[in-house]
Formats: sequence, C-alpha cells, structure tokens
Amino acid sequence: MKRVTGIGGIFFHANDPTALAAWYQRHLGIPVQPWGGAAFDWTDDAGQPVGGTTAWSVFPAGGDQFAPSRAPFMINYRVHDLAALLQALRDEGCQVLDDTQDGEYGKFGWVIDPEGNKVELWEPPA
Repeated sequence: MKRVTGIGGIFFHANDPTALAAWYQRHLGIPVQPWGGAAFDWTDDAGQPVGGTTAWSVFPAGGDQFAPSRAPFMINYRVHDLAALLQALRDEGCQVLDDTQDGEYGKFGWVIDPEGNKVELWEPPA
C-alpha cells in the first residue's frame, strides 16, 4: 500500500501572521494570497504541472488548529488512500484521531506522532 506521496502543506503559528506572511512574501518571494497563505503547484523538471499542490499558511499563535498537539506547526502529507492508511496506523498501534473530514478539498485525517505532534493526512479529491 502506498503511504505518503508528498507534502500537501506546511502550517505554523505566528504572533503576527499578517506581518510574518508579508516578510516571507517580500524576502523569500512566497506568493501570499489574500487568504493568508500560498499554494505551490507541483511541476516536473521542465516546469510542466504534475497534478499536485503544496499549501503554505501562517495561523495566529494560540489557535487550536493543531490541537491536541502543542507544537507551533503541523505538516500535511498527501496520501493515496486515507481510509486504508488510517486503519493500517491503528493496526500498528499509532494514536489516530477519530475525527475525519471529507469535503470539497478532499479527505483529511490525523495521527499523533511519538513526540506529540499532530500530523495531517490528506487524500486529494479524485
């Protein structure tokens, strides 16, 4: 079974998310959009799209988006079959959160790693 196939997103907390996003835009050229983040389309070596996107976003510090983790970040990993992977992780004794979401942007589930970090797993829509 395929497991992780890429990084779907990188999310982190900041004391001033607007100012920090503006810094990343100005100094590193990250194309921050009005929603507060950026989407990087996956391409091959020739610059042609290959059907994936990695999101990047800054959230206000103190928010609960990453709960129950207390880490100031969360990585979103793209997966092939969310339901099968979550079941495999349960069978392997991992701490899989019961909550899952299925919506316009695909299916989402979460697991807590041994250090207590919340890891987001994302199966893009078909």
